[in-house]
Amino acid sequence: MKYKIPLIICFIAGVLMILVEFIPRSPFSDLTNILQSWFLIIAGFAIVLGQVSLLKMNIYKIFHKSPHWPYYLASIISFTVMLLAGLLFGMQRQPGILGHGESISAVIGSKPFDYIFINLYQHLMASMFSLLAFFIASAAYRAFIARTLESTLLLSVSILVMLGNTSIGSAITNNLPTYLQLPNISSFLMKFPNTAGQRAIMIGAGLGVIGSSLRIIIGIERSWLGGKQ
Repeated sequence: MKYKIPLIICFIAGVLMILVEFIPRSPFSDLTNILQSWFLIIAGFAIVLGQVSLLKMNIYKIFHKSPHWPYYLASIISFTVMLLAGLLFGMQRQPGILGHGESISAVIGSKPFDYIFINLYQHLMASMFSLLAFFIASAAYRAFIARTLESTLLLSVSILVMLGNTSIGSAITNNLPTYLQLPNISSFLMKFPNTAGQRAIMIGAGLGVIGSSLRIIIGIERSWLGGKQ
C-alpha cells in the first residue's frame, strides 16, 4: 500500500497536468498555479534537506579524516559564512535579522552577502570556466583528428566556422565573391546545418522526455520510489 498511494498520486497529477495543456479552461486553468505553488513549497523543503545532507556528509568526511578532508572543511566554512551573511544582513533590498547592515555596507560598499558573491564567488566561477576552456580545447583537438570521413567533415567545418569569426578569415577572403567569404560561410553553417542538427537533437530529447514521463505516470518506471519495486 505504501507504494500504491504515491503511484496513484503521481498518476492523477500527471494526467491533470496533461489536461491543463489541452483544456485551458476553469477549473483546469487554475490547477497550474496551485500545482506550481505546491512545487515551490516542496522545493523549499528539498533545499533544506539537501543542505542538511551536505553538512552531514562533509562533517563525516572531516571527522574520519578522509582523503582531501581540508576541502570539505572549506566547503562547510563557505556555507556557514554565506548563510550567516544572508540571514543576518539580508541580500540586495531584502533585510536580514539585523537589518540591512548599514555600518558594514558603508565600509565595504555593499551588503556582506552581495560583497562576497560579487567579489569572490563570481571570480571563482570565472576561473573555473577559464580552466574548462583548456579541457574543451584538448577534447576538440582529439575529436578533430581526420581519421574518418565524419571526423574530416567535423574538422573542415570547425576550421571554417572559427576562421569566419575572426578578423583573419575576413581579411583573407575579403576580395572573393560574397558567397565565398568566410564570415558568410560561417554564418550559413551556423544558421542552417547547425540549427537543423540542434532541432533534431531537441526533438529526440523531447520524445525521450515524453516516453519517460509516460512510464512514470503509468507506473512502469518506479525508481523514484527509492529503487526497483
